[in-house]
Amino acid sequence: MSILESLIMGLVEGLTEYLPVSSTGHLIITQYLLGMEDSDAMKAFEICIQGGAILAVLGLYFQRVAAMVRGVLGKDAAGFRMLVNTVVAFLPAAVIGLLCNDYIKDYLFNAPTVMISWAVGGIVILLYVQARNKSGKGFGGAPLEQLTWKGALGVGFMQCIAMCPGVSRSLMTMLGGLCVGLSVAAAVEFSFILGLITLGAATCHDAVKYGSHMVEDIGWSPMIAGTVMAWASAWVAVKWMVGYLNKHSLAIFGWYRLAAAAVMLLLILNGLEVKADTKPAEEPQAAEVQE
Repeated sequence: MSILESLIMGLVEGLTEYLPVSSTGHLIITQYLLGMEDSDAMKAFEICIQGGAILAVLGLYFQRVAAMVRGVLGKDAAGFRMLVNTVVAFLPAAVIGLLCNDYIKDYLFNAPTVMISWAVGGIVILLYVQARNKSGKGFGGAPLEQLTWKGALGVGFMQCIAMCPGVSRSLMTMLGGLCVGLSVAAAVEFSFILGLITLGAATCHDAVKYGSHMVEDIGWSPMIAGTVMAWASAWVAVKWMVGYLNKHSLAIFGWYRLAAAAVMLLLILNGLEVKADTKPAEEPQAAEVQE
């Protein structure tokens, strides 16, 4: 892999990881267009460059994370509740992913699945936005501090739906937060915070298991370049999305997903073939829990 290719992969990863559009499909298309070969090292690289995106969110929400750390030390009750809620929300993906991991990798990691997931997700977003507007809820709802462990568990089960490639972890956790009564801002923030542990688990798992393969097949320079690019692009994407959703609905992402599904369909008709297990875990799966 060249430095340029790693920068492109990092850019795509960072821009799409936390947006409700699914990074899996975008990375599939990127690999196809760049003519990159599939390998264990490449699969692991696609997971590990998430480290850059994780660092971006860690920096943007440092105060929230610091409060959780103080909670562990018994110095911040609200921070401790947030930590408990985050762990509770993570557990369903860890347990269900462990049971379904092999099936998902064998049968769902392919371009048609991503295309269908993009389209269905887009329709769901548009229908939800329409229903929410009719209900008069708008951007309103409870702040993150009022999230209960039961609500967090509900978000966690919603996250499990994102095990299907193309669905998007961010989309399901945001919708989950809204469904349990959070405001748009609170649902988005909890999605990001939950992503730290969910994506972090996948990154650490693959870094330990495939680290030597990545160093040998890809090299340190491309790995570092891709990770840094993922950090920079994720920082920009998260800042933009938070600002955008403070004034607008999720509808733009629904229309984008429908357009992306159409592009994927054209690529499939043009000969795009993606075999199962193309990418170990863009969405949460057992120890490789992840988007």
